[in-house]
Amino acid sequence: MTVEASRNQGTSGLTVSGLRLMAGGTTLVEGASFRLRAGELVALLGPNGAGKTTLLRGAVGLAHPAAGQAQVEGEDTAAMTPRRRALQLAYLPQNRPLAWPSPVRDVVALGRFAHGAALGRLRGADRTAVERALAACDLQQLAGRSTATLSGGELARVHCARAFAAEAPLLIADEPVAELDPYHQFRVMDLIRAFVAEGGGALVVLHDLALASRYASRLIWMKAGRIRADGPPAATLTAERLADIYGVRGRIDGTRVEIEGPL
Repeated sequence: MTVEASRNQGTSGLTVSGLRLMAGGTTLVEGASFRLRAGELVALLGPNGAGKTTLLRGAVGLAHPAAGQAQVEGEDTAAMTPRRRALQLAYLPQNRPLAWPSPVRDVVALGRFAHGAALGRLRGADRTAVERALAACDLQQLAGRSTATLSGGELARVHCARAFAAEAPLLIADEPVAELDPYHQFRVMDLIRAFVAEGGGALVVLHDLALASRYASRLIWMKAGRIRADGPPAATLTAERLADIYGVRGRIDGTRVEIEGPL
């Protein structure tokens, strides 16, 4: 089962230009520019505190920039209404709190609210999208369970399914495979790759370099709030890059990455 990219939104991609993001007078991201196009799976890489989550929030319009802009179809994401934004960008944040325990199917159905779906009364395309997302994330047997009874990994899959159910043209995901076992890490990345193959565009934060090199068509490398490199894995995933970005010694062999230790 695959997750389909929405065909009726017509987005050409996300363009981020010279983005500066600040908090409390401190610059967290400076001069960030990149483009996410349909048909691309881009991995955003960097150490903790590099500014990756802040950059994603600025890109989707949830953090207002001090300079620069992020646009979809020429429209500033920070100026979009929540509904308009949700139709264009499915955003999976790093922290995904639930206000109260709910059945898994109801949480996944939240991804359809921008389409006008009513909780508990899913019909037509909304019902199909939710059932497709549940199947894709291996959640059919858990669909009636309360989220309060799930493990961390199971709950992570529920949130992935919620993002997939939106069927927006672009998927922006902050650590979508965190807390997942190896099988489900591959399963979720396979789903994202299928979404991209069907015409979507995906930007995902990953910490597993081997996973990034296996799935991503491009890697964006961040350090200290700045983008340091942007290009295909073959060009940017090097031992020198690992030393510069992470301060570690490593060896690269195709999609295999072996970290030997700190410099």
